[in-house]
Amino acid sequence: MPEGALAMPAATLAAVLLDRLLGEPRRFHPLVGFGRLAAAVEQRLNQRRLPAGLFAWALVVLPFVALAFYLRSFAPFVVDVVLLYFALGAQSLYEHAEAIAQPLQEGRLDEARQRVGWIVSRDTSALDESGVAKAGMESVLENGNDAIFGTLFWFALLGGPGALLFRLANTLDAMWGYRTERYNLFGRPAARVDDALNWLPARLTALTYALLGHTRQALTCWRTQAPGWESPNAGPVMASGAGSLGVQLGGAAIYHGEEEIRPPLGTGPAPAAADLGRAIRLIRRSLWLWLAAFFVIGFLHA
Repeated sequence: MPEGALAMPAATLAAVLLDRLLGEPRRFHPLVGFGRLAAAVEQRLNQRRLPAGLFAWALVVLPFVALAFYLRSFAPFVVDVVLLYFALGAQSLYEHAEAIAQPLQEGRLDEARQRVGWIVSRDTSALDESGVAKAGMESVLENGNDAIFGTLFWFALLGGPGALLFRLANTLDAMWGYRTERYNLFGRPAARVDDALNWLPARLTALTYALLGHTRQALTCWRTQAPGWESPNAGPVMASGAGSLGVQLGGAAIYHGEEEIRPPLGTGPAPAAADLGRAIRLIRRSLWLWLAAFFVIGFLHA
């Protein structure tokens, strides 16, 4: 097995290829099991207070990360490949995007609405064709960071345990990080930890999107539009991605029964079904660029 400086890029490539060939596990996915555990813990510990949320976060995340570090001491390469394979969501993201784009292109709007509703938290029941494409593109661009590049960043720093830490924290933010009465205090630690872990990876993702498309336009959108977005990390990623692809995202959306008017991101026409494929191609090229960068860094260190 590869050793030294080339072990990390080799493990990354192995995990990416496994994800490409096998996709995510159809049965007994560890992240699904973790989600069920997190839901059970939240039901028992949610006192709608910050300390309870912090304790719950530590209770469901830290033991798994500690166990990953312990197992890694015996077989670092194997453990790294397995953990990164389970943490990566590239193939799943591609499949979800295709499942939205295909019925949308074929005029099956109800099916496309249902499919996009599986990956976004907004109400999709009344979206038109452009609204479905917009919701799908926003999710694809943002999840390119959450499911792929943020995971790779923490893998590069801490190996498999780092990828696991990032994905578990990101999962808890998706489950608990809402500003509703139930989660506003309890879920705030999960949201803040995810923001901290995601700060630098999100900006590296935004830079990658910009380099592989309309670079100047993407950088301008990132600089001028991202500060107005509520999420400090999703804003740069989606603004840069939309600018790179030459489409406009944002605008009105319904969350938890209430309409939110969100600032525009990107520039150009509203996205259509074909633009979902362009977003996936952007993410695929970005993934190969990151892999190439990992190997170059590895060779330089070697």
